[in-house]
Amino acid sequence: MIAEARHRAAGFLTRVQAEHGIPVSARAMDLTQLVVSELVTNARKYAPGPVLMELRINGAVVEVVVWDSDPVLPVARAADAGRVGQHGLEIVMAVAQGFEVQREPVGKRITARIALPDDPGGHVSGRRPQ
Repeated sequence: MIAEARHRAAGFLTRVQAEHGIPVSARAMDLTQLVVSELVTNARKYAPGPVLMELRINGAVVEVVVWDSDPVLPVARAADAGRVGQHGLEIVMAVAQGFEVQREPVGKRITARIALPDDPGGHVSGRRPQ
């Protein structure tokens, strides 16, 4: 399921570029697949029910939206070099241009935004560090 979600994300961005002429950088393609992989993995691992993924273009960003049935909101953990695994949320937050979590009547919805064009400053998230 996770590999299929990555494949669908890549196909979506390929179609967006081919059919609508919206530029999608190689960085955006790679990061979108990474974010999809992390969010879907977490949803499958921690939520007891179904998982839904939606991809949409909003201006110069792709929004990756993942809904799951678990009402518990994710929390980024403090940095710990000794921790093995469980870094997915931190990875998503580091590479996304925007990130939000919304509680839903059933479960939660997580949205990560990834800039489509390359950043002239070269920052991985497509935004300048603050």
